[in-house]
Amino acid sequence: MRAAYFYHLTRRSMDETLTMLLGKAGQAGWRVAVRGVDPGRMMWLDEKLWMGADDSFLPHGIAGGSHDADQPVLLTTQVQSANAPHCVMSIDGADVTADEIATLDRVCVLFDGNDDRALDRARGQWKTLKAAGASAQYWSEESGSWEKKAEM
Repeated sequence: MRAAYFYHLTRRSMDETLTMLLGKAGQAGWRVAVRGVDPGRMMWLDEKLWMGADDSFLPHGIAGGSHDADQPVLLTTQVQSANAPHCVMSIDGADVTADEIATLDRVCVLFDGNDDRALDRARGQWKTLKAAGASAQYWSEESGSWEKKAEM
């Protein structure tokens, strides 16, 4: 089933929310590509993931290494991901194309609700992925916990 989940961040940080989602994806047995737009930001995220609690460690790597295909979570700025992901998690406005939605189990789009440009970008991605035939869910943490606010 092709599904796009949009996460409107207003209280938690992107890395905190991403860690939670990556944990759930790992429990489902999915390989994930975390797609960003800035290599420096991906390096920062790599460090954050390494510094997590021992009981919540998420095995991962940064694209360009010799073991990319083996990574359960691959941090990348490229559309093509060597780890054959079941899910792409888009951060910082990274593109998710209409063509690739057909090959994935899920797309997660995390966006900063305090940034007008990020909101506009997420709205555009919603329209693009819906037009590609994906079911879409919109999740908000405005109340303090994650709640599904819309589904189409």
